[in-house]
Amino acid sequence: MTEQKNIKTEIQNINDEAPLDKSDKRQPVISVRHLVKIYKVGSETLAALNDVSMDVYQGDYIAVMGTSGSGKSTFMNIVGMLDVPTRGEYLFNGESVGNKNKVERAHLRRDNLGFVFQSFNLLSRTSAYDNVELPLIYSNIGASERKEKVEKALISVGLKEKMKNTPNMLSGGQQQRVAIARAIVNNPKMILADEPTGNLDTRTSMEIIQIFQELNDKGITVVMVTHEDDIASTAKRKVIFKDGKMRSSEEVKERLIASEQLKIIPKPEELFV
Repeated sequence: MTEQKNIKTEIQNINDEAPLDKSDKRQPVISVRHLVKIYKVGSETLAALNDVSMDVYQGDYIAVMGTSGSGKSTFMNIVGMLDVPTRGEYLFNGESVGNKNKVERAHLRRDNLGFVFQSFNLLSRTSAYDNVELPLIYSNIGASERKEKVEKALISVGLKEKMKNTPNMLSGGQQQRVAIARAIVNNPKMILADEPTGNLDTRTSMEIIQIFQELNDKGITVVMVTHEDDIASTAKRKVIFKDGKMRSSEEVKERLIASEQLKIIPKPEELFV
């Protein structure tokens, strides 16, 4: 009984959540309703997500913000099908994710989502080419088609001359470009990026954002976690999480365009002139 009371205390009503935009008649790519994620910490219970509802549409570019413990990472893990909610509904392209088993979720994730992380997560002794090729091997794609896809992905992120380089031969920005190429090599409908510029300097961060904006211009949906206001301002919509709830969701009115920002951010060699 004590545990049930604790959970009920954690699961507040949703009156103070950001309201859903019911005026948009498009079919959402992602639709979540009343997501709750409960973790047990010893004898206590913690609601990492507390009745979160949200729609993500094809072509959206969303920045997710919030302090540590706000629920944003838990939300991204559930949306990325890396975790499951304690309760609530998750539809991907109108199809219930909750009704799928672990293998079916893995196939859905592989065929539709690309992931980019702060720490790059590259195989250290493997070339940029081989790192990008890895998801295709698991997709049972033939060698010639794999070669075409890998080269196209690496060229699209500006690494035509670095395909044979291992991560220790690449800068942080170049390693993140490899990670982005790996994320897009399977032609995903959506990219989920968790602090993709967290380990990068200002100019390199904006170069990475320029790639995301170009991908978004081609129709790929981007959902990106960031704690940096200027990076969040490069998105089309900003969502704020706090205490496990989505507190606000609003259009970015003065959006920063990365290509324009790069014209005014000094290059490294210009800093010492």
